[in-house]
Amino acid sequence: MYEKTVDETYATNAAIREKLKGIVGSLGVEKLNRIPEGEKWSVANIVEHLTMVEGGATRICAKLLSKARDESRIGDGKIRVTISFVEKGKEIAGIKVEAPAFVQPSGEKTLDESMAAFDANGEALNQLKQLFETVDSNEHKFPHPFFGGLSAGEWLTLIGAHEARHIRQIKGLVEKL
Repeated sequence: MYEKTVDETYATNAAIREKLKGIVGSLGVEKLNRIPEGEKWSVANIVEHLTMVEGGATRICAKLLSKARDESRIGDGKIRVTISFVEKGKEIAGIKVEAPAFVQPSGEKTLDESMAAFDANGEALNQLKQLFETVDSNEHKFPHPFFGGLSAGEWLTLIGAHEARHIRQIKGLVEKL
């Protein structure tokens, strides 16, 4: 089991989020919307995907934390990730994964709409920080299609890891443009 404080986890996620926003903000409209040969998504599609995944993960965190609060499960301000979570993360890092249909980008949203949703998700996550600090975020689980049952703390950790994964993907796409 690995531990980080809630503050450390939020700081890590914020740094990743800012890096993503910087990369996306530095690209012109053509690069944002162009799908390189052999790829399925543009950078704009990736951002739309991220907003859907993060919106869902944030709602899951809210439900798990609310359940812990309602059961008076006091937390210690620590996020704990299991060894299984870390191992699955290493396993998935080197493979291309097909996103489930419910988080596939439609391509119908503009980048501005996706970025607004991205910012709204970030704000919703920030509103959960106090719950992460005060209730047990490690007890209750909700299943992830690849990782299995994850706690709210693991979902929070996964949000940053997922963004980091897509930063690497975006860099690869940009090299092909």
